[in-house]
Amino acid sequence: MAYSLITLEKSKSPISEAYRTLRTNVQFTSVDSETKKIMITSAGPREGKSHTVANLAVSMAQAGKSVLVIDADMRNPTQHKLFGLTNAEGLSIALVQDKDFHLLIKETAVPGVMVLTGGPIPPNPAELVGSKRMKRLIEEVSQQYDVVLVDTPPIIAVTDGAIIAQIVDGVILVLASGEVNKDYALRAKEQLDKVGAKILGAVLNKADLKTSEYYYYYYYHGSDNSAQKKSKHHKNAK
Repeated sequence: MAYSLITLEKSKSPISEAYRTLRTNVQFTSVDSETKKIMITSAGPREGKSHTVANLAVSMAQAGKSVLVIDADMRNPTQHKLFGLTNAEGLSIALVQDKDFHLLIKETAVPGVMVLTGGPIPPNPAELVGSKRMKRLIEEVSQQYDVVLVDTPPIIAVTDGAIIAQIVDGVILVLASGEVNKDYALRAKEQLDKVGAKILGAVLNKADLKTSEYYYYYYYHGSDNSAQKKSKHHKNAK
């Protein structure tokens, strides 16, 4: 059974509006270059990255986009739970076996959203995401869908995210308010900078409503490295 996705359950809520704002800001990054392959990661665990991926996918599909979600967090796959799908086969199978990955992409209950689940947990996920087959898969699906959203493990914990960041068009970093300190957040950004990742912005998640007027922030970094802050409402679980 699928977890609750706020953009489906309460499409007119302030939280859903926040995802629409995030969607719009992501679209603005395509002014000078195409941004179709987007990786979403976090500094540490339980900051809300997987929910952000799923809800952003729904929001984009509601705007008429065809969206593929790839669960590349093969250490702790979550997208199949969020969309109520089986995970018997998925990305790990596509990368290990000589099998057409198109056959492993699953339809969801959301028109316009398809998911390539993580699949059985492999012993060597970093090697798999760093393979030529992974790069080829990303390139092929980016020709077939308007947007490809890639859910990866936390950027500091393991190398998977840093590897994938090099084959996508941009990265969104999810940070949990009150759970990640400034130094940890900066370290996550440094990890991405080291591999030449294009950081589209950051989502500040899980802020306390009682102490903050706004509990969702999206920062859009322009080509001049200045930041335009957009504020809306949002709160998530994992």
